[in-house]
Amino acid sequence: MDTWRPASKIVVKALGLHWRDDRLLAFEVCNSDGRVKGVRPLGGGVRFRESAKDAVLREFKEELGVEVVILGTPVVMENIYIHDGVDGHEVLFMFDVAFPIGAFEGQERIVYHEDNGTPCVARWYDINKLDLDGGIELYPKGLKPFLVTRHATH
Repeated sequence: MDTWRPASKIVVKALGLHWRDDRLLAFEVCNSDGRVKGVRPLGGGVRFRESAKDAVLREFKEELGVEVVILGTPVVMENIYIHDGVDGHEVLFMFDVAFPIGAFEGQERIVYHEDNGTPCVARWYDINKLDLDGGIELYPKGLKPFLVTRHATH
């Protein structure tokens, strides 16, 4: 298994926030020994000359095979972090997205593959149960308080 490490440059990413009731769709982030240390909304890198909006649409099509609909304007967040001892720096555009009617209905877990073949697992998480002492973290750090406030108003 290849161990992922952050790039040594600022990376721009587009993420999609998909909700099922009060649960957010997020994929598992593992540490070097393969244990799940946190979860993060789905999405990926913005390519040169690609808008963040186009990137999130492309990522969901590539990863899950679905054409999502973007609901409103993105939230922009800077994320400076350390993953397995390596510094990372991202600028994130996060969009609320809707799936086509019936997509993944009845599924609690989605298995998909990154472009490089790495298997990933995503599921819907109750955000109130994330970021608790000794539990699974929500990445990027600082996203949970924002989502709790914002989602409560929708």
